[in-house]
Amino acid sequence: MTSRPFHGAVGQTLTLPILQVGDPVLRERAREVSPDELPALQGLIDDLIATMRAAGGAGLAANQVGDLRRVLVAEVPEGGNPRYPYKPPLPLTVMVNPVLEPVGDETVLINEGCLSVPNIRGDLPRFVTVRARYLDRDGAEREQEFRGLSAGTIQHEVDHLDGVLFLDRADPRSLTTWEEWERNGKAVFLERIEGLPK
Repeated sequence: MTSRPFHGAVGQTLTLPILQVGDPVLRERAREVSPDELPALQGLIDDLIATMRAAGGAGLAANQVGDLRRVLVAEVPEGGNPRYPYKPPLPLTVMVNPVLEPVGDETVLINEGCLSVPNIRGDLPRFVTVRARYLDRDGAEREQEFRGLSAGTIQHEVDHLDGVLFLDRADPRSLTTWEEWERNGKAVFLERIEGLPK
């Protein structure tokens, strides 16, 4: 499957089904987008934003809605995200063809969840700081550094575009349901990330 069969009309957005672990599309690498494709991608971008917000996610990659083009969206509103209340604000970011580069070697063990992996969380290492080069939705070239949990969010979503799930990088012994993480792992995690840059 290389593209969605439909998207919202101009000015109309759709909340799309999110593919779940086991769907083969989640294991495929999304292809790069040429600048002349961007006008036709605007509906998909709006639908990704609407779907991410409706699901309470901090990010969403096109693979997760069955579209194999290298597009992702990420956002943590100023008021916080109920699903991830510990994440700092992240302004709405749209990335087309993102390329990440670690800034330094420092990593941190982050406990992650995923809209495509319901009710499971796990610990995995992420770079504390990454530099992203990408096109914005208007085709402008951007370069931006992300730090701490925001860097983790961007790495998670770019992994999706490469057909990689957080489960592939997580320590299997750390996997837990959300309920058990709230009961047994959350306090330890919050202490671990306390000094992370915002």
